[in-house]
Amino acid sequence: MPNILKQEQQNVVIFEDGYGVSRSSDYIIYSVEAEAIDKVVAQYGRAATKKYAIVGGQTSCKAPEVAAFERHLPSDIDIVSCHSLHGPNVDPKNQPLVIIKHRASQESYDLVRNVMSCFGSKLVPLTAIEHDRITADTQAVTHAAFLSMGTAWQANNQFPWELTRYIGGIENVKCNITLRIYSNKWHVYAGLAILNPSAKEQIRQYAESVTGLFKLMLGGHREELEKRIKTAGEFVFKAGARTGEPLLLSDEVLDQFSLGIVPKERTPNNHLSLLAMVDCWWKLRIVPYDHMICSTPLFRLWLGVTEYLFRKPALLNEVINTAVEDNTFRSDDLEFTFAARGWSDCVSFGDFSSYRDRFEQIQSYFAPRFPEATRVGNEMIRVLLEKTQGKPQRKDQCAWDVLPRYPPSSTSRMGPDRLRLNEYVVIGATRL
Repeated sequence: MPNILKQEQQNVVIFEDGYGVSRSSDYIIYSVEAEAIDKVVAQYGRAATKKYAIVGGQTSCKAPEVAAFERHLPSDIDIVSCHSLHGPNVDPKNQPLVIIKHRASQESYDLVRNVMSCFGSKLVPLTAIEHDRITADTQAVTHAAFLSMGTAWQANNQFPWELTRYIGGIENVKCNITLRIYSNKWHVYAGLAILNPSAKEQIRQYAESVTGLFKLMLGGHREELEKRIKTAGEFVFKAGARTGEPLLLSDEVLDQFSLGIVPKERTPNNHLSLLAMVDCWWKLRIVPYDHMICSTPLFRLWLGVTEYLFRKPALLNEVINTAVEDNTFRSDDLEFTFAARGWSDCVSFGDFSSYRDRFEQIQSYFAPRFPEATRVGNEMIRVLLEKTQGKPQRKDQCAWDVLPRYPPSSTSRMGPDRLRLNEYVVIGATRL
């Protein structure tokens, strides 16, 4: 890799370790697991960070990251963090990219914004606290739902795309996103879930919502179940339903992306995972539309299918009937309930090792289908973006063309030589 970089990018220097990066770089991004951020910053921060440098991080949870920077960086270092709210296989164009001016001059903040503008993302200014609350609202429970689905399917020794009842419509989104999440690294989700206090609360509530609804289904308490579901739906979706806003997803879109052959007749499902999501939002008084500017592609897809269910009265009534009268999915729902509670316990205990073991065990089970699921998922996200943004996205789009020029200032504390190397910002990335 170093030889390839040196051949293709003459202005890129590969250092042996983080000390070389920190000592020579004007802008340093710590791209490490949230669990390890304090240890890594302690190792390189005070000992090697260049005077007057700008330091930031790309962790999914900003509370421990900011605390590490404050604890281990000298006072003459500016802190401007960031977080791209999408996965590695998603085109960054028009996706939200959070910029956090924690301790910095306006000049340093503007410099980071200028550098990040090369991605073509939507830059969203937030504080570290706002970031953690919004990411908990939009990502933590979403991830918990899909992790639980994968756990349940593995426990039942099922590959859902081989079962007709899990093919077509909403089921396509469930399968594709579950496989997409399990195809990534475990720490991407563990850090956000375990280190974010808001996330713990929400994941616990999701498990309680799953358990409560499942008990109502088992007991045949139709009236209580229907009242609870529709009250939750009214709280979350009332604005869109009353103004006649179009659905984020349609039948045509949902049926396009299947990993199996779509059956002629759809098997009714009680969609416990979706009902519990809306119940959880209602219990926590979260209106998901309030955070759309900071939403990830997976969250928009998940919101789209829940909206699709709750804003179609006939479909919602069918789901309620199925939940009480049909036992087809009962064993699946039982394992899903166990899984939701298990993931919640794992997060509550703050056990990274247990989280990793659970994640990687299920990851290995589904691994053979990851390439196809990634391909289908990428296309599904592209179509969703076309619908929600009103303009096509090129399949081959790439924002990494060239870093923007930023003219040096002779009056800046950074010094006139700050942007040497052809006037491009020197970016140091510390990755362990």
